[in-house]
Amino acid sequence: MQRIRLRYTKRGRLRFTSHRDFQRAFERALRRAEVPMAYSAGFTPHPKVSYANAAPTGTGSEAEYLEIALTAARDPEALRVLLDESLPPGLDVVEAVEAHTSGLADRLTASVWELRLDGVDPAAADRAVAAFRAAETVEVQRLTKNGVRTFDARSAVVDLQSLPAPETHSSRADRPSDQPCAILRLVVRHVTPAVRPDDVLSGLRAVADLAPPVPAAVTRLAQGLLDEETGTVTHPLAPDREATTALNKADHAAAASVPA
Repeated sequence: MQRIRLRYTKRGRLRFTSHRDFQRAFERALRRAEVPMAYSAGFTPHPKVSYANAAPTGTGSEAEYLEIALTAARDPEALRVLLDESLPPGLDVVEAVEAHTSGLADRLTASVWELRLDGVDPAAADRAVAAFRAAETVEVQRLTKNGVRTFDARSAVVDLQSLPAPETHSSRADRPSDQPCAILRLVVRHVTPAVRPDDVLSGLRAVADLAPPVPAAVTRLAQGLLDEETGTVTHPLAPDREATTALNKADHAAAASVPA
């Protein structure tokens, strides 16, 4: 059985696609592309697809991950192209690699987000970010299926910065505009309960009364293993790519050692 790991995006209007909607679209794409999927056992078999830490509905993302299990080997890049062609524009499969390591979900410990705040003065955003960073705790509330829950949004935040316009990710932002706006870059740990970008925005409102006049355009730029020393987020598919390179080198070396 071959396992393939994929990175896909949610761009433009497709950021409003729920995770359940994406699951249905992806399973249709698997059928269109005639992917030799492995299926679960039991009375209602379903394709073996493992989804990891999907972004909330309404947010864009450049870094969503999943893993599929195949009954026959396929070239990862050729498979990526077929699946990408079978999905609507905006749900784009941008990377594929054969899985040679375990624990993809265990390597998704943090995310990098960009928050575009249209109508917000960058100077006001700077002051709010400084107040948030200086606070030891920032309590926010969120409505859950079990009622309103209060939790600390500060402890999960590794870094929060207000960026000058030239340093933004605006080429991929969901709502680019020529109007002045504030851009925030957020690095947050994946904890329980999860701290989402909208929780950080609630925290900015709590500590500095920062309230964007329109909803923020939020895009996940990356997710992966958090390097605690540098605060950076590493690419979760890198170990599989390195393992593939090592295996290819070993195969070439073995082939070269065979007498002609």
